[in-house]
Amino acid sequence: MQSLFDLADAPPPTVGELTAQIQQMLESGFANVTVVGEISSLSRPSSGHLYFNLKDAQASIRAVVWRSSVRRLQCDLENGLEVVARGKVSVYPPRGDYQLILDDVAPKGLGAADLALRRLKEKLQKLGYFAAERKKPIPRFPRRIALVTSSSGAAVRDMLEILVRRWPMAEVVIGPVRVQGDEAPADIARMIALVSKVPGIDVVILGRGGGSKDDLTAFNDERVATAIFNCPMPLISAVGHEIDVTIADLVADRRALTPSDAAAIATPDRFELAKYLGGREQRLLDLVQNRLRALRQRLDDIASRRVIRLPLERPRDLERRLDEIDQRMQLAFRGRLELGQAKLAAMAGQLDSLSPLNVLARGYSLTRTLEEKRIIRSVSDVAVGDDVEILIADGRLTASVVSVEAGVKA
Repeated sequence: MQSLFDLADAPPPTVGELTAQIQQMLESGFANVTVVGEISSLSRPSSGHLYFNLKDAQASIRAVVWRSSVRRLQCDLENGLEVVARGKVSVYPPRGDYQLILDDVAPKGLGAADLALRRLKEKLQKLGYFAAERKKPIPRFPRRIALVTSSSGAAVRDMLEILVRRWPMAEVVIGPVRVQGDEAPADIARMIALVSKVPGIDVVILGRGGGSKDDLTAFNDERVATAIFNCPMPLISAVGHEIDVTIADLVADRRALTPSDAAAIATPDRFELAKYLGGREQRLLDLVQNRLRALRQRLDDIASRRVIRLPLERPRDLERRLDEIDQRMQLAFRGRLELGQAKLAAMAGQLDSLSPLNVLARGYSLTRTLEEKRIIRSVSDVAVGDDVEILIADGRLTASVVSVEAGVKA
């Protein structure tokens, strides 16, 4: 007897293979579904994901919101809350369960328009329209301001009044638009692009007065968001009331709570500026005066010094010292000179006593050869017939040697 497996052309799939086939079919066939249900069995583990069941009177299905999507939820989920959930159908293979992977969960009362707005916000966020790093700073002292608003509404009057009061030096360019109705989004986007080409525009204010939530539809339009995103100069959004936040507010470089607040953000207060400058001027004057006082005090201190009051005293003291030194030097020189003269006289006396002339004066004579002037000290220094000269105290004698005798005593 043959079994069912023997009759099959191919081996049957495993449980995992069959589950994978079911998963592929479900995920491709239900890649984008929206479902209404009541939350039950809500779990918030430390991972940050949300796990719960969506149920109604007939059925229940498991659902999960990953942590990355939890951050974007616009409401807090709780058991018993009826919601509209959007996501895809998937399969959890370990248990063979199918479940919903949800990207967005909102209370049921939101409706299709609110869901569409949520999807547009998600799209623009992914495109970087809301990124803080791309937002441009508001200039501190604008010279030309563009107002994109209704020319007949109260908002333009409020803004003009505040602009003129705070900063009348700025030129205001008004770009009139319709702020509600089917044609308003295109009208606003066109005007933002137009004022962007006006030379010298420093800042743009997009504003409208109060109204219901439905009146703000034009400012939740993708065309308006793109025009704001592409605006080359800073743009301030002042749409609706304080509690209403539109896509235009999120894309703008700065959000103002009201049109009047936008005018205040765009301009400095000339009175506050004048007060600030006055304070700075006074502070500068105080600094200059303090500096002058310090310099004057220093000058007085210098002027009170003895060297300034009696400028010739020091040179005269030095002159007096020089005179004293000169006198001491002259006395010392005179003493040295007299001492030297005394020594010289003593030495001259000694030399005079030893002088041969003094010996000659006592009756002695000095004999030397006539030609060489060589002193004759011995009989051997001459020979008979040599001419000699004899020096005596009062003159000189010339003689000729006629005889030489040795050993003769006087």
